[in-house]
Amino acid sequence: MTAPAISEQTTSTAPTSTAKLDPRALSDSATDLLHAMAALPANHPSRPALRDKAIEAWLPLANHLAHRYSGRGEPTDDLAQTAAVGLIKAIDKFDPARGVDFAGYAIPTIIGELKRHFRDRTWDIRVPRRLQELRLAISDANSSLLQTLGRSPTVADIAAHLKITEEEVLEGLEGARAYNAVSLSTPTGDGDRATELGDMLGGEDGEFELAELRVALGPALATLDEREQKILTLRFYGNLTQSQIAEQIGVSQMHVSRLLARALTKLRGQLDGTY
Repeated sequence: MTAPAISEQTTSTAPTSTAKLDPRALSDSATDLLHAMAALPANHPSRPALRDKAIEAWLPLANHLAHRYSGRGEPTDDLAQTAAVGLIKAIDKFDPARGVDFAGYAIPTIIGELKRHFRDRTWDIRVPRRLQELRLAISDANSSLLQTLGRSPTVADIAAHLKITEEEVLEGLEGARAYNAVSLSTPTGDGDRATELGDMLGGEDGEFELAELRVALGPALATLDEREQKILTLRFYGNLTQSQIAEQIGVSQMHVSRLLARALTKLRGQLDGTY
């Protein structure tokens, strides 16, 4: 059966209610099709047609299982398609010679395919599969311990129940936050004062780096002698030229230039050691 044909059958036979479906209520011919298909060699020309008929006959079971997972944020058609894929895998791998009922074999296969769909498609932010599975384990443990302890379990309780470390529990809880992301357009506040979440996030502020530099500059200046400090102050705070500084301290302009260069070299050495 081709993929388009599966899609049409899956959509057209999707159940319209959540009534329970008893796999045993399916026609015996559905099981007979599987036995007839298994009796044929893999390359027999009649095998593809029997396979198509078997898939069509068992589609109600797949659609019923897909319906059980509806209402969780995923389109029903997508779930039906996923369940159909699980059904096809079950039919292709089923061996009647093992004496196992097909429904008992197919149901876990289809449910596993549906769970894999949710695991891989419904997370807003993709996280490692290990964390996805850990989130589910923590959620189940939390529900179980809530009943057993009569209170909300602590991280230590969950860790002991799952036989993992508290750090792993915390990692799983942190990873669970990636399941649902919050839009930056989400409104915060009420009435006229309402604003969007993105407007409340800070941007990059270059003044922080400048503030750190100013803090480090104080101790660095203290390593200079009094004359070097005076020359730097007159040059960079008083905005005087080297000639004007030379007149104030009574030395030549060339000497001021050498003193200024030496003072700046000392400062760079101090600051380079800090950063």
